Amino acid sequence: MKKLNKSIDMFCYRHPRFGVPNLMLYIVIVSLAVWVFTLMDSTHTLLSFFVFSPERILKGEVWRLVTFIFVPQSTSFWALLFFYFYYWIGNVLEREWGTPRFNIFIISGVLLTIIYGFIVYFITKQDFEVTTEYLYLSMFFSFATLFPDVQVLFMFIIPVKVKWLAYIDAAVFVFAMVTAPFPFNLLPLVAILNYFVFFGDELISSIRSNRARYKKTTVNFNREKQKIKYEQKNASYTRKCAVCGRTDTDYPDLEFRYCSRCAGYHCFCQDHINNHIHFTE
Repeated sequence: MKKLNKSIDMFCYRHPRFGVPNLMLYIVIVSLAVWVFTLMDSTHTLLSFFVFSPERILKGEVWRLVTFIFVPQSTSFWALLFFYFYYWIGNVLEREWGTPRFNIFIISGVLLTIIYGFIVYFITKQDFEVTTEYLYLSMFFSFATLFPDVQVLFMFIIPVKVKWLAYIDAAVFVFAMVTAPFPFNLLPLVAILNYFVFFGDELISSIRSNRARYKKTTVNFNREKQKIKYEQKNASYTRKCAVCGRTDTDYPDLEFRYCSRCAGYHCFCQDHINNHIHFTE
């Protein structure tokens, strides 16, 4: 993944004009037009010419390789919210990554979806209609990774950080993979694969960094524990609050506890165990 990501970065550096600027805007405009025509067409005849169909593509209807991108995820008025939300996310990602990298992300997600659709068709001999649902979810994962603390109004009322919504989406991914029959349960992996191409290296580095910091904190905690015990042997008290300085000798009725979130081995009284700035060194 690391080499592939570097190759993408190098390609974007060498071809700064690659791709379509404001790509998400064009996708949303065409999708919105398809949605409007779908509302006027109760038989969904027009929509049937847009959906991904491996059997019909092999018979010459190759336009479906592109038009399925514009098939709306819903025909209800919630689709308008969907269009706006993903237009906003796409805009932010394009500004963050640049036009070439964002276009490669969308193109690679579409290609992976197409490949998956044909693999399922050749395995099951069923005309399986795939959508870009998981591609958009992988785009949301990317946004949540870059901006985890951005808040959105869930149901227009409840402010929620996007990282929590991403955790919910991840749970939906797992549920879909567990409950759906093979090979239909592999579709979420398409989005995950596209996401890991762009963020896999960062996630692995983050996990390794957290493990190293945890080990370092554990070692320091044990060392500080021995140090405090040694000092306590020569003191008139057993426990002393690191904030107010009160000891168990002066205040025998106070409860003292150690904070596991602080770096080192620090004791606090009952008034400050949940009300102090954590030590980082």
